[in-house]
Amino acid sequence: MRITNNIILHNTSSNINGNKVNVDKLNQQMSSQKKIQRPSEDPVVAIRALRLRSNLSEIEQYYERNIPDAESWLEVTETALDNMKNILKDIRTQCEYGASGQLKTEDRETILNALEKLRAQVYAEGNADYAGRTVFTGYRTNKKLTFMGNETDTKYEITQKFTYSNLEEHRYYGNEVNVPQTENDILNNPIEDPTDAAFERIRLAYGEIDSLAGEVAGPPATVDIAYTDKTGAGKTVSATVYDTYEDWLAASGNGTYEIADGEAVVIRNSGEIIFSTSAAATIKNDEAQFEIEYTKTGFDKGEVRPEYYYDCKNVTDPAKPLEYRQFDDDGNRIYQNIEYVVAANQTLTVNTLAADVFDTSIGRDVDEMIDAVKRAKDANQKVDDIKKMMGMEEYASDECQAKLEDWLAAAKKEADYADDNLQKLYNTYIGNFDGYMEKVISAQTDVGSKGQSLDLTKNRMANQQTTMEGLMSQNEDRELSDIIIDYTSAFSAYQASLQAASKVNQVTLLSYL
Repeated sequence: MRITNNIILHNTSSNINGNKVNVDKLNQQMSSQKKIQRPSEDPVVAIRALRLRSNLSEIEQYYERNIPDAESWLEVTETALDNMKNILKDIRTQCEYGASGQLKTEDRETILNALEKLRAQVYAEGNADYAGRTVFTGYRTNKKLTFMGNETDTKYEITQKFTYSNLEEHRYYGNEVNVPQTENDILNNPIEDPTDAAFERIRLAYGEIDSLAGEVAGPPATVDIAYTDKTGAGKTVSATVYDTYEDWLAASGNGTYEIADGEAVVIRNSGEIIFSTSAAATIKNDEAQFEIEYTKTGFDKGEVRPEYYYDCKNVTDPAKPLEYRQFDDDGNRIYQNIEYVVAANQTLTVNTLAADVFDTSIGRDVDEMIDAVKRAKDANQKVDDIKKMMGMEEYASDECQAKLEDWLAAAKKEADYADDNLQKLYNTYIGNFDGYMEKVISAQTDVGSKGQSLDLTKNRMANQQTTMEGLMSQNEDRELSDIIIDYTSAFSAYQASLQAASKVNQVTLLSYL
């Protein structure tokens, strides 16, 4: 084969350019420390890089965004639950204090002040939020658990489910003593004989209700309270509806609370359905299941919103009612779980529902405890006031003194009833608040177990991130020392090719003549 000068020059130029390309490639690798700059340089490396980067991006989404977000949510929940437990513990302490039976005036005042302050905090923790999202309100994270102000026109139709096990005994006291203010009052005003009565009741979640479903206007209003017995048969209990205890007492007619045999009484103001002894016995024997429907207009600041607990309907605007469901058609609870994807094919429910922690009975119990303390405080103050009157010169006559003795006896009877009720009520509510705290502790345990599970997932994601970054680096990166060695070799080859080319160009035909 004949080799011409042009062929030599062409090959030399091609070799120089090839060495220059190799030097340029290594120069780029030295600058970027990456194996390739374009997919065409090595399609296998490029495809593997895309896959690894996609996997790493997914892991980073879990590890750097989803998991920290879930951790923060759980931390906010845990703090709120811990605060709630402390509030319940403080209330229980007041229960123990009130149940001691050896209370002085200043003791009752201390309990009253403590309970009134704690009452304002009972549901406040339920409004805890993370990044503007309320953590206890299910899917409605943009809404608070409680009413944030007095809403006098807001109206709900509420449905509550009860069973015979929800019956509880409660005491009712009547004929309060009105302390006389003048001698004429002492001598001529009738002296009330304080009375008490005990009945079993079902207490609704709210007081100051409008009416029960099916209520027939009076006076007095009446309603048939329907229930299902253990055989599935439908039965009813006839009830008389009163606005207040005072109306009930006045209707009884003999100074004590009475309920017709086999019937019940509904008190709108207190939100109670009170059963006669025989009616309560029948309900227990039937193992009754109730579904009570009632309406309520007006809610106070701090009251819990019914849509987080019960099937209900906001009918403030009758033309645009808003319906809320907490139970399906089979009576099963509808859970509004907020789930975070914390790893591939792994989700974590981060939220706790208010109904599982912030029982509506807590506030009702505290209200009754406050009322019991006030009654005991007022009753004992009446005794002190009458004793003070007995020592005043203007009432020193034998007739006034004798009458004041009768007033004092009535006031002491009322005070004894009030103190006895205070002690019994607080003894009962110690158990109630133990139950409420168990719910909170159970929720804390659940949140703690979720946190532990999340920690394990976080550690696994951290390891996977490190592994994936290593694989990606192994696929894409080159060691600088290796690049320098290759670059030095390539540059030397390039320099040698230039020198060789210069020698070739020096040879001409005249060199052979």
